[in-house]
Amino acid sequence: MIQFERETCGNLGAALRREWLETNGLGGFASSTIIGLNTRRYHGLLVAATKPPVGRVALLSKLEEILFIDGQPFELSANRYPGVVHPKGFRYLKQFSLDPFPVFTYEVEGIEIEKSVFMIHGENSTVVHYELRNSNHSESFKDLRLDIRPLIAFRDYHSTTHENAAINPAVEERPRLATIVPYQGLPSLHTAHNAVELLRTGEWYRNFEYDEERERGLDFSEDLFNPFALRFDLRDGRPATIIASTEQRDVTQVADYRQARVTRHRRAVLSSPVRDWFGESLAAASADYIVSRGEQKTVIAGYHWFGDWGRDTMIALPGLTLPTGKHDLARSILRTFAKHVDQGMLPNRFPDAGEPAEYNTVDATLWFFEAARAFLSYTHDLEFVRKELYSVFADIISWHARGTRYGIKVDDNGLLTSGELGVQLTWMDAKAGDWVVTPRRGKPVEIQALWYNALRIMKDLAGMIGDEAGEKRYHNMATIANVSFNRLFWNENTGCLYDVVNGGPPDDSIRPNQVFAVSLPHSMLSLERAKRVVATVQEHLLTPYGLRSLASTDPQYRGHYAGGPAERDGAYHQGTVWAWLLGPFITAYIKVNGGSEVTRAKAQGWLSALPSHLADAGLGHISEIFDGDPPHRPRGCIAQAWSVAEILRAYVEDVKGIHPAAQPGSPLSQTGLK
Repeated sequence: MIQFERETCGNLGAALRREWLETNGLGGFASSTIIGLNTRRYHGLLVAATKPPVGRVALLSKLEEILFIDGQPFELSANRYPGVVHPKGFRYLKQFSLDPFPVFTYEVEGIEIEKSVFMIHGENSTVVHYELRNSNHSESFKDLRLDIRPLIAFRDYHSTTHENAAINPAVEERPRLATIVPYQGLPSLHTAHNAVELLRTGEWYRNFEYDEERERGLDFSEDLFNPFALRFDLRDGRPATIIASTEQRDVTQVADYRQARVTRHRRAVLSSPVRDWFGESLAAASADYIVSRGEQKTVIAGYHWFGDWGRDTMIALPGLTLPTGKHDLARSILRTFAKHVDQGMLPNRFPDAGEPAEYNTVDATLWFFEAARAFLSYTHDLEFVRKELYSVFADIISWHARGTRYGIKVDDNGLLTSGELGVQLTWMDAKAGDWVVTPRRGKPVEIQALWYNALRIMKDLAGMIGDEAGEKRYHNMATIANVSFNRLFWNENTGCLYDVVNGGPPDDSIRPNQVFAVSLPHSMLSLERAKRVVATVQEHLLTPYGLRSLASTDPQYRGHYAGGPAERDGAYHQGTVWAWLLGPFITAYIKVNGGSEVTRAKAQGWLSALPSHLADAGLGHISEIFDGDPPHRPRGCIAQAWSVAEILRAYVEDVKGIHPAAQPGSPLSQTGLK
């Protein structure tokens, strides 16, 4: 449980930096701050995925709640308007807890009312339930009621709504159900309820302001529409319930919905192979990123604004699914992306509006091989790999050998070159207008590490399934790449690897990309060189929350990720800390120093700041990025798949030593350096 008392709930600064997240397994979500004051355009009680996992639409923004005690009103909600916060319902908020979903406990005139918010898995449905915690005391009041006004946005979740005449204010009433269809082409919103009265209103609430959007240099003002009000009688301890949904739901089933949500959380917690709060919290969080795409599964890269990206999915897949025993989900995700391989490339992303997939990536495809290797090391399901992946992988290698999109092609020296003007292909992919911040054209270091790793995986797979010609071919390709890599990439002056080699002077920027040349199962480096790489990364890039994307001594270093889009993009990979990189760094450190109690304890120490971070920013999750400079304020997405996945994987496999490589006969799991 994550819990905050009055001291935090009543402090706007402390409360607004803490955000809760509920997900539905479709890509939809509900989210806000712990006091219910929305600070983002992405906050809302129902953000529906209309084309799962994308096509997300903010339907229900929030509920305005007024508790009446013997005729006296007490407003429980909170909003930011120009120059003022009104009302200030957080003054009555006695406690907020995440157990496992958001629970708000208000205390007013001796009355305690508990509000809980959770989503129904597999549906665009959010349940909001109010219950008196001291119902005997309520009998002393002649009048005890709760008035709730839903405020709707009905817009793409990347945008904002403003007052307009196009809205249809009509409300269709049925017993315990109110339906609105504000705009053609958007879903109907059904509100199931147990209110004693529905009042038609049709009013606009104007000028909500979103602090986080203002800070990000984006549109931060919005108007919301209130179609009706619901009145609930709370006397005799009667609960009040609302289910906001794109489906017609039965409010009498709320107890079953709640129990299903609790059971799902419990299963996620118990899937952790490590029986402590940190491991169990990460295991629970991992379930929020695995969502449906058609009949199969995929991975949401981050909340609130990312969809399913190929790169993020393949990097996150091992940590999200394998230590927690979700092997069927891993199999489904691999199958999903195998079906979308085109010209030897994995999709970079599936756009939000459901357009065709984009293929502007060089590394996502290579991470696909590593995800499959990790899957096989845990499951031993060679038959699945043979039937559904091996021919796809072989085709990928062939396309890369002869050349595919964006100049991606094996050079004469056996290394993989890539890049075109104006295109960003690696994970350092920030672009502001026509400005590609870190173009990295030529031969980026991690691409060579991934390419060699893929060739070695293919060599092993070919041997396992009896493809002798393939085994020899991939072995020869890997050998040539190995020799060329060590000749071209080692920088003796700095004791580490160049970041990019492109025919001119090599890029000697100290970046974290070189760590993959050590952390990946198949490495081209000697033990001596690998140790020097890890030491250099530790000295220049390691922070309590991850690795900096550029050494702080570099003239291009940016220590703060802030400002408008161009400013933020300019800092994204120029010093900003990335939490997910802590996973491969710990793996590399254990790999070159051995898995003794001393080295594992040191690795665990590097994770020591993260348990407390789970109670900050995105509650129960790990943020996408952090400022490069102390105190390393969390930035970007409040909940990032590869942040959670890589920390969980490294915690289980490297810190705790629970790894398939420790099991005799585990295929494709051996690591080591010569």
